Amino acid sequence: MLESLLRYEFLQNSFLTGMIIGVIAPLLGVFLVFRKQALIADALSHVTLAGISGGILLSSWLPFFAGFNPLYGGLLFSIGGALLIEKLRTFYKHYEELAIPIIMSFGVGLAVVLISLASGTNVDMFIGYLFGSISAVSREDLYVVIGISILVLIIIFSIFKELFTLSFDEEYGKAQGLPAKKIHFAFIITVALTIAISMRIVGILLVSSLMTLPVAASIRIAKSFKQSVIYAVLFGEISVIGGLVIAFYLNLAPGGTIVMLAVFILFIAILKNKFQSKKEAIEVKG
Repeated sequence: MLESLLRYEFLQNSFLTGMIIGVIAPLLGVFLVFRKQALIADALSHVTLAGISGGILLSSWLPFFAGFNPLYGGLLFSIGGALLIEKLRTFYKHYEELAIPIIMSFGVGLAVVLISLASGTNVDMFIGYLFGSISAVSREDLYVVIGISILVLIIIFSIFKELFTLSFDEEYGKAQGLPAKKIHFAFIITVALTIAISMRIVGILLVSSLMTLPVAASIRIAKSFKQSVIYAVLFGEISVIGGLVIAFYLNLAPGGTIVMLAVFILFIAILKNKFQSKKEAIEVKG
C-alpha cells in the first residue's frame, strides 16, 4: 500500500485528510460529550447533507455553478444550522434540547426533497458523501480541510480553559464572569465546520460517530479530563488510519470501516475497564 500511497494523489489526499480529522473530531467530541450535547453532531450532519444536495443541484442545473464544489454548500448549511440551533435555544429557554430535533428534522426533510429533485444526477456522488469515499477527496478538498482545521484548533485552544469550566459547571463559569454565550457560539461553529469537512472521509451519516465513539472509549479508561482528550484523539487516529487501510485492501466503504473499528476499540476499552474493576475488587477483598 505504501507504494500506492506515494504514487496516487487521491490516496495522499484521503490519508492526510483522515489524519487531520482524526485529531479535531474527537477533540471537539470530548467537549460535546461532557456538555451532554452529542446529538448536536447528528443534527448538523443532516443539515450539512441538505447543503451538499443543494450544491450538487446548483452545479447540475445552472451553467454558472458548473464545477461548484458541494463541500462549500455543506459548510454554509452546517454553519447556518449551528446558528439556528443557538437561536432556537433562546426561544425555548426551559426546553433548550428541543432545538436539536427541530434542526435535525429540518435538515432531513430538506435533504430528502433536494435529493429527490436530483434524481438525474450522479448517484455515486451522493453515496460518496453519505458513506465516505477514498477516491473522492480532491486536492482542493484537502486544502480546505487544512485551512479550516487550523482555524478550529486556534479557536479551541484560545478558549480551552473557559470551555473546560463551562462544560463542567456553567453556573460557576458565569459567576466568574465568563462570556458563556460567546464561548458556546464559537464552539458550536467549530463543530459545524468540523462536521462539514469530515464528510468526505467518514460520510455525512457516520461523522457524528467519529466525534463520540473515541470519546466513549477514552472515558472508560481515562483518569482525568486531560487523559480523556489524549485517549480520544489517539483512538480517533487509530480508527481513521486503520479504517482507511482496511477499506483500501478490502474495497469497503471507508466511513463504515472507520466506525466499526471505533466500535471495536470501544468494546476493548469496556472489557479492559470491567476486568480492571474486578481485579481491584479482588485485591480489596484479599
